[in-house]
Amino acid sequence: MAARRLAFHGRSHHRRGTLLRRARRHDATRRRNVHLLTRGLLPALGFLYGWTLCTVIQTGTIAAVAIAFARFSGVLFPSISESHYLIPPIHVSSGYAFSLSSAQLVAIGVIAILTWTNSRGLQYGKVVQNVFTVGKTIALLVLIALGLTLGWNAAAVHENFSNAWTARGVSPLTAGLSATTAFGLFVAICVAQTGSLFSADSWHDITFTAGEVKNPRRNLPLSLAIGTSIVITLYVLANVAYLVTLPLVAIQHAPSDRVATAMLQTIFPTLGAALMAAAIMVSTVGTVNALTLAGARTYYAMARDGLFFQSAGTLNSARVPAWALLIQGLWATFLVLPRTYNPATQTYGNLYSDLLDYIISAALIFYILTIAGVFRLRIKKPNADRPYRAFGYPWLPALYIVGAVAILIVLFTYRPATTWPGLIIVILGVPVYFLIARSAQDRKMPDQELP
Repeated sequence: MAARRLAFHGRSHHRRGTLLRRARRHDATRRRNVHLLTRGLLPALGFLYGWTLCTVIQTGTIAAVAIAFARFSGVLFPSISESHYLIPPIHVSSGYAFSLSSAQLVAIGVIAILTWTNSRGLQYGKVVQNVFTVGKTIALLVLIALGLTLGWNAAAVHENFSNAWTARGVSPLTAGLSATTAFGLFVAICVAQTGSLFSADSWHDITFTAGEVKNPRRNLPLSLAIGTSIVITLYVLANVAYLVTLPLVAIQHAPSDRVATAMLQTIFPTLGAALMAAAIMVSTVGTVNALTLAGARTYYAMARDGLFFQSAGTLNSARVPAWALLIQGLWATFLVLPRTYNPATQTYGNLYSDLLDYIISAALIFYILTIAGVFRLRIKKPNADRPYRAFGYPWLPALYIVGAVAILIVLFTYRPATTWPGLIIVILGVPVYFLIARSAQDRKMPDQELP
């Protein structure tokens, strides 16, 4: 299902990327991810995307991946845990609390260090990114190879694949709703999409640089096809490796949801957990670095347009938007601290899963609007040059919108504690836009090219 959505979304994103590729300056290109919606729908939506990127999507993803780093650090250093509190939970309502555990502190440290290294200059960020990108790709390939060879477990294969349609270890979704019913299964599938959507996010960023791509008619669809194919292949193979190594019950009850660690621990009982933890830590550092590097430049572009804090539109002596980096880092740090609380069970929510719901529910809104913009552009600019025509238009984009809307409705209905805060923040961006748009022209700065 994730692969299908990835393909549908890719076709529509590329159509918009090639249609709006006229900008040539580096700074203008980076503004495209704020203004991608502007021409297709309404100018305010371009600002809302940038607002949501800063307050929910980009910063929330940085916080979530930093939490993932801390979780796997706990394999090597058991004192790092979400339940090892330095400051016990302080309840601000019946369903929410703020806390500072050792895991949260480590996550904050990762955010702070990578914000600082990126403020030292683009070259620092590039070096960190290249090293960790190569490292995490190799780690994933090794994980897949080990699972499909040394980890092959005939008993697990028989259990997982011989009774594939038999429900096992089912937990109720809510009171009175279980995945063993048709509707319950539909809800469970929709809720489960947060993980796959999160893991596949940002694959479409190549369309933001359409104005600087040589021969975009050929290279944009090629890059999207190659990129999505590699991601789909790696993720499917990783899941196959889990299923041929571990029985379903071991996957369902992997400590702190660390399935890859459980798999390697089965293969290498003494070193497996540590090896996998180290590999995931490398991967997550690379991801946080990439998100930190890219996100601040969007807020910088917004500030240059007079639509964000003016200080975020300035460069430091290393010619990077240090204030934008700092603002992003501070908000991401804040998002590490809250946690949900279930009064009925008296348990606290999973920090990582809570952040995924928070991010994806907001991101899906703009995915839907982006695809809707394709239809409006077709009506608004019927004679515009379209170097690339997406296969399956209008049915595939329409199908994507229907599926995404269904997932959104389910998330807002069955995960309200983690999804509604993101929606409220998105809505708050509307009055903010109308307040600052009046004087945006006065605050607008001349174009300044980033390195």
